[in-house]
Amino acid sequence: MNPIKCLIIDDEPIARDVLRVHISKLPELQLVQECRNAAEATEALYEHEIDLLFLDIHMPVITGTEFLRSLRNPPLVIFTTAYDNHAVEGFELNSVDYLLKPVSFERFYQAVQRVRERLQLHAKPAPVQTDHFFLRQNLKLIKVAFADIVYIQAERDFCSLYMTNGKRLLAGMQLKTFEEMLPAASFMRVHRSYIVQLSQISAINGNTLETATAAIPVGNSYRDDFFRRIKTG
Repeated sequence: MNPIKCLIIDDEPIARDVLRVHISKLPELQLVQECRNAAEATEALYEHEIDLLFLDIHMPVITGTEFLRSLRNPPLVIFTTAYDNHAVEGFELNSVDYLLKPVSFERFYQAVQRVRERLQLHAKPAPVQTDHFFLRQNLKLIKVAFADIVYIQAERDFCSLYMTNGKRLLAGMQLKTFEEMLPAASFMRVHRSYIVQLSQISAINGNTLETATAAIPVGNSYRDDFFRRIKTG
């Protein structure tokens, strides 16, 4: 099982310290970032693929529950709070667990095991070999052939698919989902916000890939893999 990528969202430094120490004791957890408020968390979710939020309820400006309701495709959530009168609301929001501060390691460990069970329960079966998928657009499902995708761009909490016929399709899915779904022989993630079909690249200008319809940047952390791939592919 891949590490569970975590984000701490809490305005209290001591509370963040406690969670950081607990996370460090479990090798299956990977702490990606700590945030003090909803604004920082929004940016973090845009920049990173996150599996689990440790989310404080009582934060200034935007509460934890308000923040969670604002996300279209939220990660799994464990609420943390000094008060016990929000438990019902937490579970109504489908949180995995609800931890009262100060959070003991024993109780923290129990919550993480519930996360593992939830992830295993929803683990995707081995994909069937295919050349397309169906994407909901308005009130119907549209067949999207792999060969018709030029590139995919992540835009906050949804993705845009740019097609060879010039159309743009919207999907309420993370870029990571497309990365796992599309055939690796044909597609490659070249930036934190872009996946491109390699056969659609017409030219390479420095760190920019040119297609018939757009110029796509190559991120610094993806550059070596990309150029290694096109030299050997």
